[in-house]
Amino acid sequence: MPTEPAGGWEPGAAGVLRLPSGRLVRGRGLRRPLPPGPVPTFALHLLGHEPPAVAWESRWVRWPDFRLPADRAAAAEALREAWRRAADERVEVACGGGLGRTGTALACLAVLDGVPSGEAVAYVREHYARRAVETPWQRRWVARF
Repeated sequence: MPTEPAGGWEPGAAGVLRLPSGRLVRGRGLRRPLPPGPVPTFALHLLGHEPPAVAWESRWVRWPDFRLPADRAAAAEALREAWRRAADERVEVACGGGLGRTGTALACLAVLDGVPSGEAVAYVREHYARRAVETPWQRRWVARF
C-alpha cells in the first residue's frame, strides 16, 4: 500500500512547499479559487480582517497587507502550530494574494524546520514563489524569527 507524503499534499502540486524535513505545506492566495484536489485539514489565514468560515479547522492571525502581524508573539505561536501539524496533516498558509504574508510565514516555517534565518527568504523564493516576501520589514522579521 503506498504511503501518503508527509503533510498529505502531493509534492509538486501548485503552491506546495517541501521543507527540508520533508514536511509539505501549501501556500495560497485566498482571492483565487480553491485548487483542485484534497482540502486542508488545517489552515492558517493571514489577513487584516476576519476570514470567512471554511469547512476545515483554521486559525486567523490579524496581519494587514504589506505589514507584519498585529501580535507578533501570537503569530509566532500560530506558525509553530502550523509547523507541528504539517508533520502529518494537510496544512495551508494563506493570505489575500499568496505572496507577501504567505511567503513570510512560509519562510518562518522554513526557519523552524532548520533553514538558517538569513537564508529562509531565498529558500522560499526558490521553492515556492520568486516574488514571495514582499517588503523589507517582512524580510527583517524572518531574519530575526
